[in-house]
Amino acid sequence: MMWSDLLMPFIGSLLLIICVMVGVAFLTLLERKVLGYIQLRKGPNKVGFLGIPQPFSDAIKLFTKEQTYPFVSNYLSYYFSPIVSLFLALLVWLCVPFLVKLNSFNLGVLFFLSCTSMGVYSVMIAGWSSNSSYALLGGMRAVAQTISYEVSLALILLSMIFLVGNYNFLSFNLFQNYIWLLFLCLPLAIVWFATSLAETNRTPFDFAEGESELVSGFNVEYSSGGFALIFLGEYASILFMSMLFTVLFLGADIYSFLFFIKLTLISFLFIWVRGTLPRFRYDKLMYLAWKSFLPFSLNYLFLFIGLKIFLMF
Repeated sequence: MMWSDLLMPFIGSLLLIICVMVGVAFLTLLERKVLGYIQLRKGPNKVGFLGIPQPFSDAIKLFTKEQTYPFVSNYLSYYFSPIVSLFLALLVWLCVPFLVKLNSFNLGVLFFLSCTSMGVYSVMIAGWSSNSSYALLGGMRAVAQTISYEVSLALILLSMIFLVGNYNFLSFNLFQNYIWLLFLCLPLAIVWFATSLAETNRTPFDFAEGESELVSGFNVEYSSGGFALIFLGEYASILFMSMLFTVLFLGADIYSFLFFIKLTLISFLFIWVRGTLPRFRYDKLMYLAWKSFLPFSLNYLFLFIGLKIFLMF
């Protein structure tokens, strides 16, 4: 094996991660600007030209602050869980459907589901290792929520796989040459978007962060670098879920400029929902997952299986 065979995928993956991190930085700026205008104010506009370098100054501030930790915490678990959280959020980007076969593998959908399932552990350990009742309770709520919504997420993906007939995200690009899947299954796309909000702990499903009773949820004891890593992991997941929505429902041609406009619009929707909707009640959240989304996604799955069998004969 030539050195270039090892070096090129490494450089490609490194460039991908750098681009994702820059995207995350500007997503935070976009969120603060949009929320500002929703609330009839300007948002960050003092640092540099129109506040554009604001995310970078925030990053410098967070990473240069003193690292504190609770005296009775389980130190190693407490220290490493934010790192694992960010690592998993970046690892899942490897299944982006590039035509150059950088990391494109045939089981990209399964890889995505595996990485999102692993993300639950970092939240659980972050909450438990702080040795704080608030953090533990926030972590438990976040874990219960994520596991509940992963079921409908997996079933919707399975429906799409039955329709497309492949686990590779590249096949979604070929399948949507003539018509976007959004037009074929609009209700499924809406449920996917709502499930993505719940998976990424966003408003109106951000129960890990109930201000009235849990302050900041599982990350309440984190400050400086640890908090920044959790924050980066969350926003990298939001960006990835926006990318995945675009791939699944809005045509997956990643080499067109239109793809990135669509991705930005979906990310904007995440922020818009945060600015407009109030938080759900926790029992209503679980009711929505198990009694609404689960039967709905199952029915769609049976419909697509029936269509596939009908077309075979």
